[in-house]
Amino acid sequence: MQKRFMAIWFRHLLTDGLARRRPELKDLPFVLAAPVKNRIVITAASAAAEREGAFVNMAVADARAAVPELLAIDDVPGQAAKLLRLIGLGCIRYTPIVALNLPDGLMLDISGCTHLWGGEREYLKEIVLKLRAAGFDARAAIADTPGTAWAVARFAQKRPIIASGAQAIAIAGLPPAALRLEPDILDKLQKLGFRNIGPLLDIAPQSLRRRFGTGLLLRIDQALGRVEEYLEALVPLVPYTERLPSLEPIRTVPGIEIAIEKLLEMLCLRLQADGLGVRKAVLKCHRIDGRKVQVGITTTKGSHSVSHLLRLFKLQIDKIEPALGIELFVMEASRTEEMDVVQEQLWAESKGLGDTSLAELLDRIAGKVGAAAIQRFLPAEHHWPERSIKLAGSLTEQPQTAWPELPRPMRLLNEPESIEVMALVPDHPPKLFVHKGKRHTIAKADGPERIGREWWQDSGQHRDYYVVEDSEGCRYWVFRSGHYDGGDAQWYLHGYFA
Repeated sequence: MQKRFMAIWFRHLLTDGLARRRPELKDLPFVLAAPVKNRIVITAASAAAEREGAFVNMAVADARAAVPELLAIDDVPGQAAKLLRLIGLGCIRYTPIVALNLPDGLMLDISGCTHLWGGEREYLKEIVLKLRAAGFDARAAIADTPGTAWAVARFAQKRPIIASGAQAIAIAGLPPAALRLEPDILDKLQKLGFRNIGPLLDIAPQSLRRRFGTGLLLRIDQALGRVEEYLEALVPLVPYTERLPSLEPIRTVPGIEIAIEKLLEMLCLRLQADGLGVRKAVLKCHRIDGRKVQVGITTTKGSHSVSHLLRLFKLQIDKIEPALGIELFVMEASRTEEMDVVQEQLWAESKGLGDTSLAELLDRIAGKVGAAAIQRFLPAEHHWPERSIKLAGSLTEQPQTAWPELPRPMRLLNEPESIEVMALVPDHPPKLFVHKGKRHTIAKADGPERIGREWWQDSGQHRDYYVVEDSEGCRYWVFRSGHYDGGDAQWYLHGYFA
């Protein structure tokens, strides 16, 4: 496969990044500045500042003479690398190999990727438009070598996509600075009258080496593809990852199970040493046809038990399609949790929600019926009943407040449902009510319990709740909204008792 590279140049990287964080700067002329030899010098200028005459390496005092309203902001060292890394990690969706090209660019190895976007032109257009929509003034070029792609992105005026093998033609008309040369070499070339790269390509390498050293020859050879240029790819940080290559493609269920077990043994050994347990793990299977399939598991409580995690993954194996075979297995623990290491003893008393066997049982049930079918609720500090509960984030999460001491229904409706009520006295509990066409005669009633609205959230009527039991022995939680003598009081059903 022919190697292809894309170079992306951010003409105003630091100022564009700052304008994203501070939108009020977007249309203002501003610069970043730092002290250099007893002078405050511009290190980065926004597009608006450059249009009005403020440029990089200019003293801020001189720039303000040309642009009186110029805003100067202190430059923070290292911001370019951090910003490029964030952008580069976002570009991994387009290619797995993305490298930083400091101080203001990225280099992408796009070999074999562009057909997924309909070709190189659509690929380049997709990435550049995405970056510009995000607020970055970006240019890009594609060529066989990183050196040519870098040169065309920064110095060519048109044709950002260079045909395979046409590197020499593409860079011949560009200035020597397009070769990424050191300043002293550029000064020598300028004094000798070299305005373009083309004449340099016609000079014998021995003559160039005697006059300019090996640096110039290396850059020419890299641009033309005679010397391969190594890219150090960005890798998203996943602290707990294990890989298992296969000597032969794996296609059978037993083979996949063996691979999962070996990966879990390696992963859990590291997690146990760090006092952590798996809350979410992902198995990525790289097939020989170039495609990737993956399955994942989640646990109710952190676990580094190989047997337990293996049982969970076995429930997912039928979702893995090996096709012609799997050549690489990757296991990632994308979410972990600290675990309290306790000494185990036989015949110990029940640990309640802290019991590991309970957590493992819930995980097995969730693997069959889905994690959404299992929920645990905790009390929340709200008066309104429908707001007074919240979903627990884990099995061991402790409540921040106590449950109400008064009786509450086993089933609380998400939204109260309107009912028709008849009462002997307006402020008494109902003698009967009609809900969804069914008539319920009340035999017993208890209440009222008044619950007011939270004044800091909303305003409106209070509620008077009653626990009522009908003639069939069923108990309900009903309430009257507002005062009985207000003329607009409404009755609602809000829950069912067991």
